[in-house]
Amino acid sequence: MNSDDREIIEAFRDGSQSAFNILIQKYQKKVYWIVRKMVIDHFDADDITQEVFIKLHSSLSEFRGESKFFTYLYKIATNYSLNHLSKKKRETQRSTDIETIDIAADEKSSGELMDDSARTKLLEEAIGNLPEQQRAVFNMRYYDDLSYEEISQITNKSVGGMKANYFHAVKNIQKFLSSCKNKELMENN
Repeated sequence: MNSDDREIIEAFRDGSQSAFNILIQKYQKKVYWIVRKMVIDHFDADDITQEVFIKLHSSLSEFRGESKFFTYLYKIATNYSLNHLSKKKRETQRSTDIETIDIAADEKSSGELMDDSARTKLLEEAIGNLPEQQRAVFNMRYYDDLSYEEISQITNKSVGGMKANYFHAVKNIQKFLSSCKNKELMENN
């Protein structure tokens, strides 16, 4: 664990509320983006980020320091995000049909390459359509560059399971992108 984090945590355990505020300032943006990549919606991400820090406040005394503090915080953020997604899924009971975006409408001709924003939007949509566990593992591995071992610690799942989830996530993203490309070609003919 980072010595700065250790000192801040010890100060909080000794009763310093300002020490906890330092942790919030240090990690709030990181936690927000962990959550945002999973739940997509800005407002939900804000709410969940607050919930994560409320949980951290009540559970920080239990943190033993056996792993990095950020891994501990990441696990809380991931669990809250997954719980939110499960709850949202139950509440809305929406179908999980994948909606494709209309790439051709934004292009002048089918021969032009997509610009970065269109590519980013398409990738975000593909990630958003992944099953929750695959989305979580993909985000941790691809965007946050976490090792499979770190992901395993965060999710309490096996390293092999995390590798399989990542593999399937990549395949599903490729399938989604391929179907969008095929749809575009069919519309242009």
